[in-house]
Amino acid sequence: MKSHNAGEHTASERREHIRKTLEHAAEPVTAARFAGELSVSRQIIVGDVALLRASGLDILATPKGYIMNVTEDDEKSYPFTGIIACKHGKEQLQDELYTIVDFGATVIDVTIEHAIYGEISAKLDLSSRYDVDQFVSKVESEENSAPISSLTGGIHLHSVGCRDRATFDRIKAALADKGILMN
Repeated sequence: MKSHNAGEHTASERREHIRKTLEHAAEPVTAARFAGELSVSRQIIVGDVALLRASGLDILATPKGYIMNVTEDDEKSYPFTGIIACKHGKEQLQDELYTIVDFGATVIDVTIEHAIYGEISAKLDLSSRYDVDQFVSKVESEENSAPISSLTGGIHLHSVGCRDRATFDRIKAALADKGILMN
């Protein structure tokens, strides 16, 4: 067996560390955190996660980091979940998301209907202005990145989890007033 320094890990040791950490994580874990813990580049971690996915682990990449996908039984439950159809440009992204979370709701995901690939969905799990600010900051700071709705002229769907149907209806009305909700 190859010996190594304390700061070095074999590829299999790295992937085992990632797997165990994600299995016990209550919140997403960033590639940067794994890179720091394992003394490798972020790109090495991205490759390790790709190999873990290929081996059958259901790991989600979210704007907040990696997390194991949970079954529907384990998923956060909301008293009411609805889907809204929206259309806006990048300049209204933060306003749209603030509008939803300000009603105490969670933006569970975003989905688009792509002409070639069909339905594309990404988990967001945004529940506060802080979450929204972190997400928008990432969108603005990452080179060559844009919201997936940019692929469909700004048209997209959000699953929204909230306390009741009345709250969901208030969210829709507020988004309609801003010209974001599609009718």
